[in-house]
Amino acid sequence: MFFLRQKVVYPGYGVAYVNRIIEKKVGAQNAAFYELTFLKKDMTFLVPVSNIESIGLRSLSSQDDIHNIFDTLSKPERKLSPFEFSASSWNKRHKEYQLKLRRGTLEDLSAIYKDLRTIEAQKRLSFGEKTILQKTEGLLVEEIAVVQDAEAEKTVQKLRDLCLASTAPEQLQQERIGATNLLHKSTL
Repeated sequence: MFFLRQKVVYPGYGVAYVNRIIEKKVGAQNAAFYELTFLKKDMTFLVPVSNIESIGLRSLSSQDDIHNIFDTLSKPERKLSPFEFSASSWNKRHKEYQLKLRRGTLEDLSAIYKDLRTIEAQKRLSFGEKTILQKTEGLLVEEIAVVQDAEAEKTVQKLRDLCLASTAPEQLQQERIGATNLLHKSTL
């Protein structure tokens, strides 16, 4: 149960606060609804109190949860096979991403974000991948900025820096190999 003015996360939409708790007659029964007003969007939703679990409405993440996400994002990226760049692989990943966006947990969002940033370090993202990356980044930034009482721009930069730091060792190694190969060819 949530209380008035509590900030909550509505999966796929972002952070809102409980503006009111409303009783309405639906058919022959009375039902309670949370009226949610979003912080960054000009929208208001009525959510049946009885459906909050199935919708995935949740409290804001804790500082510990955010710290764990930062740790995860800063870990070295996983290796991707060339198969993972195929159209059939994208379709499979897209379905997985959509499922994770609907669940809307901080862990799911950060997994999508890390995966797409890893792919972006190895190839140009497609329009669909860019769209999901932007949506995921927006949802992550909104929640983290609210929990940490931070500016959104600084939060965006921190997320990007963490992902960049996790990809940098691999990129540096590839650049060194490329430079060594060029040097070797030029001396022949």
